[in-house]
Amino acid sequence: MSALIWDAIGEHIYEMGVDHGVLYQVDPITGKYTSGVAWNGLTQVSEKPSGAEAQKKWADNINYATIYTAEEFAATVEAFTYPDEFEQNDGSATLTTGVTIGQQPRKPFGMSYRTNVGNDVAGDSLGYKLHLIYGCRAAPSEKGYQTINDNPEIITFSWELSTTPVPVSGHNPTANLIIDSRDFVTEDQLAKLALLEEVLYGRDAVTGTGAVTALDPYLPMPDEVYTILTTGQIPNAA
Repeated sequence: MSALIWDAIGEHIYEMGVDHGVLYQVDPITGKYTSGVAWNGLTQVSEKPSGAEAQKKWADNINYATIYTAEEFAATVEAFTYPDEFEQNDGSATLTTGVTIGQQPRKPFGMSYRTNVGNDVAGDSLGYKLHLIYGCRAAPSEKGYQTINDNPEIITFSWELSTTPVPVSGHNPTANLIIDSRDFVTEDQLAKLALLEEVLYGRDAVTGTGAVTALDPYLPMPDEVYTILTTGQIPNAA
């Protein structure tokens, strides 16, 4: 084993930015995350895991055992705007054309977004991470409107998200999944990653000799992500 080296060239890793936000609705019959739409104006996603707190159990005048509470995943999402489809997730409904009402049931949803990974050599283009979040529910949020003055500000919307984990074969249920593009280096691996992104973002149909069927964007469950990235096949694809 060689001596440790700090801050070697190429190892000044950092993460920044947030883009490629997508909102997915939950099919009430199948429980699948479908109908993906682009979330423009996404400015920040703050992930807030909680739980995993130590609880000491005493017996015989000693700390007999230490157990830990379940870990939960939550997040705060900030944006300048949001898709029209998000209104049903934010407790709103359309009464008639151009008229929206509040205090309605808040429907669950899923979302995905991307962050950039950089270093001292490649800059901001070293790679990226895809973040997938399941079982989201948005809590009521404050919206502050103010007069336009000589230092105008764009209104920023913010939502606190709680989550309900989904199943993962061989592991505990989870509400968040991260894919790191730096781990996909061979041509085969990159093709599988590209396929996953087609699932997340959709694919246009191509006609002619290179015919390719269209694919509507949806959020695959963790086991489906595993299948796509290991076999290069979309589960249950027609």
